Amino acid sequence: MNILIIGLGSIARKHIQALKLVISGARIYALRSAEAGDSVEGVENIFNLEDIPGKPAFVIISSPTYLHLESIRKCMQLEIPLMIEKPLLHELQPALDFEPELAEKNIITYVACNLRFHPAITFLKSFITEHIPKINEVNVYCGSYLPDWRPGKDFRTLYSANPEMGGGVHIDLIHEIDYVYWLWGKPHKTIGIERNKSTLQIKATDFAAYHLLYEQFTANITLNYYRRDTKRTIEIVFDNETWKADLIKCEIISNTGQVIFSNPQYRMIDTYIDQIKYFIQCIDGNRKPMNSYHEALEVLTIALQYGKTQ
Repeated sequence: MNILIIGLGSIARKHIQALKLVISGARIYALRSAEAGDSVEGVENIFNLEDIPGKPAFVIISSPTYLHLESIRKCMQLEIPLMIEKPLLHELQPALDFEPELAEKNIITYVACNLRFHPAITFLKSFITEHIPKINEVNVYCGSYLPDWRPGKDFRTLYSANPEMGGGVHIDLIHEIDYVYWLWGKPHKTIGIERNKSTLQIKATDFAAYHLLYEQFTANITLNYYRRDTKRTIEIVFDNETWKADLIKCEIISNTGQVIFSNPQYRMIDTYIDQIKYFIQCIDGNRKPMNSYHEALEVLTIALQYGKTQ
């Protein structure tokens, strides 16, 4: 099976690792813009789409976010399924304008939000779907320290710190908005705020908060780049108890101390493996994947409709 990947950054390498584990004998080609680019073992660099010997089964677009639209346009001519690393794009209007053109091509698209395959989140999805519990409030928190993301590199030069490169906590950590959307659907109203007033002193948004209003409850989402003690949690306040899902520990504990769910063997790479398996199953079954371009655009709209507040 031939597979094309665009971009060879840290996330792209996770996709490549997953591909090698899932598809025996996969031939992976990386479309590069210059011969001086990095090489990855088991991946053949090419410089033109015509250099691929045979039509790829699909493309993984994992280039920097600000280059996504260019990459999508380039790959549309292949008329094969596209797996686009989140976030979809870094600007809302171009994403809205491009949707009709892509829809006309009838190309299978999936925007890769691997936390939809996190064991604690898939447990919550099954529980909520089956039991339809009474919920009064949801509180989602994701905070970590940006300078620790790429040790040895000046964090101010990373795309995350620069809005013109598609950086900003509101789209870098769009996972949180995405899985709330996946768990409970599209909210009927949203309220949001974005700021960059922390001691990091970066140009991109380093704090964002959203309130997603549903008929019976509100989901509150807080994101930041400056928390030194990393925290990634989902708190669900039910009618009779409270659950706290810790996505780092991969466990869900009730307010009484009861272990609702736990998977100590969980590895983040497993979400990439399960994601690749899912995408291939959709292609083989000619099924439309969840989180298509259209669905991801609705999530992106929540993230990008609010400008920074001074």
